[in-house]
Amino acid sequence: MNKATVMLVDDHPLFRKGIRQLIELEDELSIVAEAKNGEEALEQARELEPDLILLDLNMQGMDGLDTLRMLRTSGVDSRVIMLTVSDNEADVVNCFRAGADGYLLKDMEPEEILEKIKQATLGKMAISERLTEILAVALRKPGDRDVDPSASLTSREYEILTRIAEGHSNKVIARDLDISDGTVKVHVKHILKKMGMKSRVEAAVWLVNRRSGS
Repeated sequence: MNKATVMLVDDHPLFRKGIRQLIELEDELSIVAEAKNGEEALEQARELEPDLILLDLNMQGMDGLDTLRMLRTSGVDSRVIMLTVSDNEADVVNCFRAGADGYLLKDMEPEEILEKIKQATLGKMAISERLTEILAVALRKPGDRDVDPSASLTSREYEILTRIAEGHSNKVIARDLDISDGTVKVHVKHILKKMGMKSRVEAAVWLVNRRSGS
């Protein structure tokens, strides 16, 4: 079985050690690197291309949000999960709009953090329960209630958006639709551009929110 590779980015050695010990309990996960700041994270992410990056938000020097933006700008397509103490609405929204794939709070139970990490490696959304509603409300821009940003999507693009909202990874979507990973990536890029959104999570939350009638 191929293990999912994980990189930890946090400026607190004790916290990194705790998360490392937690992850090492799982046979399907493997820590391949640790970084104590954004600069180290960028260098190691480019070199190792881990499947998943756990990124602290509040760090000395380059903070987590700037690190996330730099990771995306430099073409790193690892899944990035914020792991932080901040449940501030602006922090949550800014991270997703910068390309985060998930947002977990450090005060969650260790078992729950581990479960969310495992889900993230499978391409599913990893968001602390109490942040889901915050995110759904915050992403609904004033005046947008009567505007359907998905109106210009093709039927194939809407189908892919639906699968993203169900938590499927590009790899799974490609397999189910019998198309290549690269084709799915192109579709996702078009979906986000047409909907005026920056991340697949933002698009997924919009669809889930719409279907729930919120």
